[in-house]
This record gives sequence, structure tokens and C-alpha cells, in this order.
Amino acid sequence: MTQRSKTYREGAAQVDKERLYAPLEAVRLAKATSKTKFDATVEVALRLGVDPRKADQMVRSTVILPHGTGKTARVLVFATGERAEAAKAAGADIVGSDELIDEILKGNLLNEIDSVVATPDLMGKVGRLGRVLGPRGLMPNPKTGTVTPDVAKAVNEIKGGKIEFRVDKHSNLHFIIGKTSFTDEQLIENYGAALDEVLRVKPSAAKGRYVKKVAFTTTMGPGIPVDPNRTRNLLVEEDPAAV
Repeated sequence: MTQRSKTYREGAAQVDKERLYAPLEAVRLAKATSKTKFDATVEVALRLGVDPRKADQMVRSTVILPHGTGKTARVLVFATGERAEAAKAAGADIVGSDELIDEILKGNLLNEIDSVVATPDLMGKVGRLGRVLGPRGLMPNPKTGTVTPDVAKAVNEIKGGKIEFRVDKHSNLHFIIGKTSFTDEQLIENYGAALDEVLRVKPSAAKGRYVKKVAFTTTMGPGIPVDPNRTRNLLVEEDPAAV
């Protein structure tokens, strides 16, 4: 069993694990229990009522957070010619083609990037990187807008706060909603935007309760259980049913 730090234990003591907090209360508590010296990331974890082993129950999508993530994503783009120049002009951090593929196959660059974009004509070559990029969630995919001829638009969206989420094999889904320096309202509005997209892409084959559990947490902070039924009026502090 992992020995938690004194700071973590003090924060965890403020959280009632038997209670489901309203989203706004959970955000405030997450910030209050975050004791890191740096601007901690605020994350959301969902447990979904889907079976990701079945193709028709996979949950995967992207959403542009209205207030961004608080972090400027580092983007690598596979492109050539005018598209490569457009990607550079849009702020892509690394742009190239064959030489980048060779570097990644050697295990380089992976710790320098947060997202990968590719033009359709290069996917035949980029496909070789599936075993390297796939496990890291970096493999370009047309469904998430990262395989596109308009690489400049893709880079602008990613730099502007676009996040991607995908359910894992345990039916869990994680995404970032900002930093502890964000206002409560900014974090809640980001959560609402992401949650709306998760609900929008609910598989028709999924039966029973879709969103089973929700928890907010910060970097090195305790998890805070959130009411999974609260999908509207997220800026209301108290659950009306509990008052």
C-alpha cells in the first residue's frame, strides 16, 4: 500500500467520500485541497456504463474547452510543401515527414509532444508508427480531426484548448478541465462543455446508466466524488434535491 504524504492526507480528510458533491462544490473543494507549489492540473474521471470491447460501444471524441486547458499543447505535424508551411505558420512545434518518422521509431520526440496531426497523403507512412503512438493516445485519426488536409486549422484548435478523450478498457474516461488558477466558473464551464460532448456521443448500444461515476481531482490531490446526475445547472452550488 502506497504511503501518502501528510499534505495529501490532510486534503483527503476534507473530502466526505460518502457524499456526492455538486460540480461547483467539487471544484471549490479540489482547489482547496490542492497544496502543490505549482499550478496544478484539474482532471475529471468518469466511469461509463459501456463495454469498450465491443466496437459499437466505444466512446471517443474531441471538444474545444471554452477556456482552454491552461497549457499550450505541443503539436507535431506530418506534412510537406505548402501544408507544412501552413502548419508552421499556425504555430506547430515540429513539422516534417520521413525524417520525423525515423526519429519516432528510434524512440525520440515522444516526450516533446502532446498531439500529432497528419495530412491524409502521409498516413500510409505514418501508419508504421501505430505501435508507438497508439499506446500513448497520439496516433492521428480522422474521427478526431487529426488526419486532415487543413493542418493549420487542426493546429489552431489544439493550441486553443481542444482535448481528445477515449474510454479505456476498464470503461473509464479521463480529461483535463484546466488549472487550479482558473476561476470556479471557468472550470465548471469547461467541465460542462466536455460533459455535453460525452453525453452527445453516447453509443446507442449502451444499456442502463451511462455515466455511473464522476470524480474531480488535482495533481497529487485527493479524488472528490461528484453527482453523476448533475448534467445541467452546473453553477448551482447545492443540489436542489438535497436542500
